[in-house]
Amino acid sequence: MSRQPQAQPARTQRASSLPSPRPSPMSQYPPRSDSKGALDGSSPEANTEDDKTEEDAPMPRNYLWLTIISCFCPAYPINIVALVFSIMSLNSYNDGDYEGARRLGRNAKWVAIASIIIGLLIIGISCVVHFTRNS
Repeated sequence: MSRQPQAQPARTQRASSLPSPRPSPMSQYPPRSDSKGALDGSSPEANTEDDKTEEDAPMPRNYLWLTIISCFCPAYPINIVALVFSIMSLNSYNDGDYEGARRLGRNAKWVAIASIIIGLLIIGISCVVHFTRNS
């Protein structure tokens, strides 16, 4: 005699029949009905030590496109430094250091411009030397 298991009906409870949560002994405030209460800033438990949020501080320019273009110029030690400054600017912004990101982005811009100018000078001088030589 083999017994076949009978399927039991699934038990479901409605949200209205669930007991209301008790206040935690650690908290002096009553529980809120919404789950995002601490995120809206009206809760006294919200972290308010940071006045600047990501909406307040726009992303500063890191000039990554300019530093990548400068890597095609033949001033290699200088344009690699510009690329590193640009990447450091992006990382500083992601870490929350907005002033450092702006400063590193400005450094990346000026080093990339210097790299492009030096690269164009090298190309120009090499063209002049190549085409003015008597063979």
